[in-house]
Amino acid sequence: MRLYGREWTRRQLEERVGRLEQIAGVQRYTQSEGPESGVEQIRVRTGSGLCYHVTPSKGLDISLAEYGGLPISWQSGNGDAHPSFYDPKGNGWLRTASGGLLMTCGLTQVGSPCEDAGEMLGQHGRIHHTPARSVYATGEWINDDYEMTVGGIVEETSLFGHYLQMTRRISSRLGENTIRIEDEVRNVGFKSCPHLILYHFNFGFPLMAEQTKVLFTGSEPRPHVEGTSILGYGEWQAPDPSSEEQVYYHTPIEGRVEIRNPEFPTPAGSVPVSVELSWSTDTLPRLVQWKMPSASTHVLGIEPANCGVGGRAAEREAGTLSHLEPGEVVKYRLELKVQSEY
Repeated sequence: MRLYGREWTRRQLEERVGRLEQIAGVQRYTQSEGPESGVEQIRVRTGSGLCYHVTPSKGLDISLAEYGGLPISWQSGNGDAHPSFYDPKGNGWLRTASGGLLMTCGLTQVGSPCEDAGEMLGQHGRIHHTPARSVYATGEWINDDYEMTVGGIVEETSLFGHYLQMTRRISSRLGENTIRIEDEVRNVGFKSCPHLILYHFNFGFPLMAEQTKVLFTGSEPRPHVEGTSILGYGEWQAPDPSSEEQVYYHTPIEGRVEIRNPEFPTPAGSVPVSVELSWSTDTLPRLVQWKMPSASTHVLGIEPANCGVGGRAAEREAGTLSHLEPGEVVKYRLELKVQSEY
């Protein structure tokens, strides 16, 4: 493996540390106060600058993510609030949404609250507030590569209703600044089930600064609200309390977005840093961009999805509502990579 600017074998590294956790590894812990009390998290350190916290209590989503000790994600003022505080009605999701690097939206509703097929649906669905089962966090050597993996099962169920099961696997390797997310969603029930999913990635300061550029590969933007300007969709700005959220749809030819900051601060001085998010458009053919450069809510959302953000009723009306048939499985693959000269 490559680490600290040179190649190492497993035995060469083991000569230099008492435990591998000195330089990288996986650590489980539970928060103990405030709305976060009882929330379990798993910290993953890759040894080459990338560190992130997976939250089994909230759908195995990813909270704080850092590079070189500095955040690349945006954290909501709600903190990693325990899912017991979640209010599923209307916009109640906003009171306990954690922010962080990733909030998964779904599995049967994404976007605005609505009523569909006699069911009242709150914003962005329940999966971000659903604790995982069969959670595991492992680190293992595969020849001279050390792989760290966090995974488990998150289910959306209802008596006499839907039964969707998401199996999630998040992995990274020692010496690499990459996060791989592999999800399988299965309809465990015996009736056709609506299935909407959106991967709500949130990027914040200091990655997002006035000099930061957002590059969309082979995509054409259009505003979510007709008549809204798309000027500046690839730019960033200083916080402005009067800013209102801007939402754009992109039709991606390639599933790839790159965020570039040429002056990312590090202990060694400012260096160029880029964060690249890629995914398969076979199963995530749509891309939502959420630009919110306000004060405190100073965040860029990059959101690969199989739907828009108008809500399930709007998808049904447009004839674009996805379903999973009984026993059907769909697989999602996403990768986030941090690169720099640091």
